[in-house]
Amino acid sequence: MTEYSTIYRIVGVVLTAAAIQASSNDCPVLECWFVQEKPGRGGFSPAVTQEKSLMYISTEPTDSASTQFRPPADIDLSRVYYVTDPSASFCHAPLHPPEGAVTKPQCEINPFLPQPSMVRWAASLTESGQSPVHLQADWLSVAAQGLDGQLVLSSLMRAPSGSKEPQVVLSVTSKTASVRARLGERVTLDCGFWVDPSSPLSGAGFSVEWRYQFRGEGRLVLAYDGKRDWLAETSETGATVDFAALHESGDASLVLEEAETRHSGTYICTVYLPNLLAQVALDLEVVEPPSLSIYPSPLPLVVPGQAVTVQCEASGFVPLSLELAWEFVGADGKPRALGQGSVSGHRQALDGTYSQSSRLELDSAKLGLGRGGEVSCVAVHKGGTRKAKVALNVIGVSAPSIEDSMAMVAVALGLYGLIKVFSWTFSSPGTGQDDAKDKKEK
Repeated sequence: MTEYSTIYRIVGVVLTAAAIQASSNDCPVLECWFVQEKPGRGGFSPAVTQEKSLMYISTEPTDSASTQFRPPADIDLSRVYYVTDPSASFCHAPLHPPEGAVTKPQCEINPFLPQPSMVRWAASLTESGQSPVHLQADWLSVAAQGLDGQLVLSSLMRAPSGSKEPQVVLSVTSKTASVRARLGERVTLDCGFWVDPSSPLSGAGFSVEWRYQFRGEGRLVLAYDGKRDWLAETSETGATVDFAALHESGDASLVLEEAETRHSGTYICTVYLPNLLAQVALDLEVVEPPSLSIYPSPLPLVVPGQAVTVQCEASGFVPLSLELAWEFVGADGKPRALGQGSVSGHRQALDGTYSQSSRLELDSAKLGLGRGGEVSCVAVHKGGTRKAKVALNVIGVSAPSIEDSMAMVAVALGLYGLIKVFSWTFSSPGTGQDDAKDKKEK
């Protein structure tokens, strides 16, 4: 029994080592731009410099002197970094494009200066006022976005002064860089963070903040001090975080109970550690296709040369962009475009959704609509294409159908009835006067 257990332990160690090695090998070599500001002169804004850089990433510490990597000639050796990422945040597939791919992940490196945060929900993290010795190092901030917006990542890395071998201390990631939702849906905006357990900052507390921005305006959605277990008061309703998951696994995802039009915009998830912060931005778009109605419905019977006006009403849609058009399908089954008609301006409802209408004059003679068919209003919107239909019947044309004949008989009977009514009405008074004359003569 002991012998077998020893073998199992050996096999387990080998498999674990192989898995770690495979994980390390799967980590990408990220091409980044190193961006920093140069001191400005006078009142001018500081100039920005950009340099090509590379990050060779491994889940275990790597000695740069022992590596076989040879950077391209157009990259300065001072901008080559050998990054240790125990969390494997940089090793996700969206940051590792296929070999030879034209499209590559976006990546930017900036120098970072640790400093206390001024927001109330992060003040408790630096209330001692002391600057830890651990902060005396070279700090870098990395922002990366994976292919097709599948991942956004923000990391803070610490390297001994003068070293090009930084280690990831804090990573904030999101798998929902771009989210689309229907009105009334429950929406989850993904955000998670990881702190290096070997760092002195691990266990020193954290804070999480969610902010909303749209067209230059913003508001605080949620703010939580994880050290004091304190939730800041905000005017936002229907937005929550799973606080148990936040403490247990770093899941800081924001949940919106019901998507409304006012929720469309950019959401920023920021995680604070003592003297450090990292953040990712996510875009949420609330999309609702229009509801279509055609008036009048059904359409009245039309004779050649007679025009009838039809209106299509599109309502309850968001965002604003909408294309309205008309189509006609005759007996041959082939669709014909009738144009946009006369389109009105947009009207906004109290819930933030929009409505718009289109009017079209149908003249069977001018448009060549034959014996009629089906008229459709088509709305093309980001939320999908919608179509409403109504039947158009044209009577009095050559070779009438059975339905047209029956309609003509019905019209004739109606006219005959009206003539009889008028005839009785105008003939009745005369008859009464003749009867009175006959009585006098007698």
